[in-house]
Amino acid sequence: MDCGNQACTGWALSLQAVGMFLGEFSCLAVFYLLRCRAAGHPDASMTQQQPFNPLLFLPPALCDMTGTSIMYVALNMTSASSFQMLRGAVIIFTGLFSVAFLGRRLVLSQWLGILATIAGLVVVGLADLLSKHDDQHKLSEVITGDLLIIMAQIIVSIQMVLEEKFVYKHNVHPLRAVGTEGLFGFVILSLLLVPMYYIPASSFSGNPRGTLEDALDAFCQIGRQPLIALALLGNISSIAFFNFAGISVTKELSATTRMVLDSLRTVVIWALSLALGWEAFHPLQILGFIILLTGTALYNGLHRPLLACLARGRSPAEEGEHERLLGGSRTPINETS
Repeated sequence: MDCGNQACTGWALSLQAVGMFLGEFSCLAVFYLLRCRAAGHPDASMTQQQPFNPLLFLPPALCDMTGTSIMYVALNMTSASSFQMLRGAVIIFTGLFSVAFLGRRLVLSQWLGILATIAGLVVVGLADLLSKHDDQHKLSEVITGDLLIIMAQIIVSIQMVLEEKFVYKHNVHPLRAVGTEGLFGFVILSLLLVPMYYIPASSFSGNPRGTLEDALDAFCQIGRQPLIALALLGNISSIAFFNFAGISVTKELSATTRMVLDSLRTVVIWALSLALGWEAFHPLQILGFIILLTGTALYNGLHRPLLACLARGRSPAEEGEHERLLGGSRTPINETS
């Protein structure tokens, strides 16, 4: 059975998504392992879990599955760096949905962060329009891929709002929440591989049979190419480690730190894509990424520590000089005003 590039990317759309959910599902095993270790400590947070219905996390799992599937399709239509940068749109929709459904009030800096993110997305999209396109990524496919990524972020933001509501309302441990979603996603998507094997997809298909998915062909390719199995194993392991590390950073440091570290991932992907020759350099991408990073920083309040450091950096002599330049010595009028 021939294994061309097109066929190899075809099965990746669903099979990699199954692997992703398997990685998330492994977080549930980690949770119960840590819970068993903490059984002798009554005050441990692992043992202080309220009973909850696991089906509460079915809607977030469906959102995760749908958004991930759409993003895997979009990734085949556009560059990896643009894919990663456009995922920053999740801040926009998460902020808006938090206001609408969680009753949260956004401060001025968060609204400015959303506006900056929108501007950054426009610049990144413009860079895709102006960059040269080869036979693999035509302009129409790039535009479609970019729009699909943004559409997927709407679904992902719904998932994040639902997760936040359920995790805080029912005091569910994050590892348990991620693992429960992974269980639902793994079971549902594995079952969907059966009808996908028979649904025709014409030119949209990436396998020799022309169907939406060919799991048997995928396993055949894995058997013939051990590197594919290694890549899938790496995908499963990285997803599990990524979720566990992200939760740990959020718990021990802050969600803001996690967002900053996640932004560094975009830089690494973009640099590797350039180094390996997978895409051409475009200055607008740098500008777009800087604007996106600024929007993320404003939304997560990173400007506050910076302003506080600048305020503390002034010496008393500088403060006195600044006061004299503004108005000289204080007068009774100054003191009463």
